[in-house]
Amino acid sequence: MKPLGLVGLALLCASPVRALEFTVQQTDGKPASLVMATLVPQEAAPVDRTDNGYAQPGQLQPGDRWRTAFSDARGTIRFDLPAGPANYRVRLRKPGYTDLSLENLIATDSQTIVIHAETDAQTLAAAKPANVWAAEIHVGTPEQDKQFRLQCSFCHQQGTAFIRSERSPDQWRETIRRMIGYGARLSTALQAVAPERLQTGYAALREHPERLAAPLEWQEALSQTRVDEWPIGDAMSQIHDMLLHDNGMVYVGDNIQDRLYEVDPKSGHYTVYKLPRDPGDTLGGLIAARLAKFPKHESFLALHSLAASAKDGHIFMTPSVQRRIVEFDPATKQFKIHHLKDGLYPHTIRIDAQDRVWFTLSLSNQVGMIDRATGEQHFIDLPTRSIGESLTIRLVPLLFKLASLGMPLAALPIDDRSSGAPLPYGVEVAPDGAIWIARLHANDLIRIDPVTLAPTRIDFPALGPRRLRADAAGNLWITAFAEGAIYRYDPKRAAYDRFEMPTLPKGTDTPYSLNVDRARGIVWVTGTGSDTLDALEISTGKWSVVPLPHRMTFTRDIEIANDGSVYSANGAFPAWQIEGAQPTLIRVTPQWAQGAP
Repeated sequence: MKPLGLVGLALLCASPVRALEFTVQQTDGKPASLVMATLVPQEAAPVDRTDNGYAQPGQLQPGDRWRTAFSDARGTIRFDLPAGPANYRVRLRKPGYTDLSLENLIATDSQTIVIHAETDAQTLAAAKPANVWAAEIHVGTPEQDKQFRLQCSFCHQQGTAFIRSERSPDQWRETIRRMIGYGARLSTALQAVAPERLQTGYAALREHPERLAAPLEWQEALSQTRVDEWPIGDAMSQIHDMLLHDNGMVYVGDNIQDRLYEVDPKSGHYTVYKLPRDPGDTLGGLIAARLAKFPKHESFLALHSLAASAKDGHIFMTPSVQRRIVEFDPATKQFKIHHLKDGLYPHTIRIDAQDRVWFTLSLSNQVGMIDRATGEQHFIDLPTRSIGESLTIRLVPLLFKLASLGMPLAALPIDDRSSGAPLPYGVEVAPDGAIWIARLHANDLIRIDPVTLAPTRIDFPALGPRRLRADAAGNLWITAFAEGAIYRYDPKRAAYDRFEMPTLPKGTDTPYSLNVDRARGIVWVTGTGSDTLDALEISTGKWSVVPLPHRMTFTRDIEIANDGSVYSANGAFPAWQIEGAQPTLIRVTPQWAQGAP
């Protein structure tokens, strides 16, 4: 954060106290409300980086805590700070105004700061979230645009500063080939036409920024909202899912560095644990070619999803590129490996009231279950859309082996239904014990009977059902990733209700996941394309939107705390696309939450 010009700054009192307070004004002297202030220590905590750039396993680290607050109607922002001498820096941000950075601040009674309206059209355009840019890019028909969002927005945002940089059609072709290697299923037809349309589309927006729509305005309730962040990992990380444990710790997985972070949100301190490997494990696991050209990674397992047992608190994790489930005891810090007898690509994981561990197996079109009481494993084959798809699924292990020998996956034909890859994705345990699955490419839900284990297929009315959760009444809430919407499915009525995301322009966000605050009747959704976390009040249909402190924030998971605050993480891949190139664990404390530390 370097200073961005002259500011009117009056220090009214220089005596150190345990608070730092600002009054923010416009140039006409009027209060500036809804100004986002992000406060970070001037000097980063001295974290150990001797293990290939990361902390040594099992060693407690003095992590930092970054704080964000919003000015009220009087233009006032206050930060309560820990005791002790410390210098801070702050960045002030408000749509339509120039970012302002101040360095080497100490806790004082009051400061008055003047912010200036931004007049440069290019700077104003660059400050708009990625979804606003992506909304103006068309690779084909409206349905083809949805296919593009579905396949080309699940690792990072479309429309970021990195994406909209000048590229030739050939450079776009190479980028698309690389994305296919990472797992995107953009149809062969769109692969042929997208490079030219991406090149001309982004060039036109760079030349005519006035074509960009206005994003959603910030809401008044933000003056009572706080956002905390804890930096973990680095520009080579992929911070993926997280788990808020009953022990008060937050456990976060680094997908491509095979590390589990145990973060204490009260102190900011954290400990890193490396996932155990089997003898003979190779870099990249069963999909060795996927990250072959990535600059630095230790992805032998690819830590993905986490769930905790209510019986003993043990954490179960899916390592996507191995046939196994990893168990971690937070008390003893010991790992245990459960080798799977079947399946490929363990993805999302949940645990039911009988202490049975359920997980999707995305590339083998299955759901797996480990019964902890007996140790038995069960694998449920899910319906396929054709005989050809059944055959393709059987050939997936061979295809990956051929890819590791040099066969380019991008050379294989892909249709607009992603035939051959129905992709079981999210999994949820409903209050009645039923297991629900969302299949991303098959556009359906699967209900697994908890007794007979029989699957029942239910059509989904939109493109890209990704992750799902149940509310207290047993209704399923599902993200429609390519539609900019979420859906509620009522099993009793066998009917869906659609809820448009609040993002503007409508239909341009890519909600990756959601979670339900059952106690308060609130559905929290990741505004993955718009740098937001969004909350839907079920009883009224009213949305609350929290803008996050860093541009290019790609959120994949949400955890709900007892006090009503929520956790997520900035999990863009690659992480260097994030503003500042630093992934973070994120906590949002909305206006209705009480008692958060």
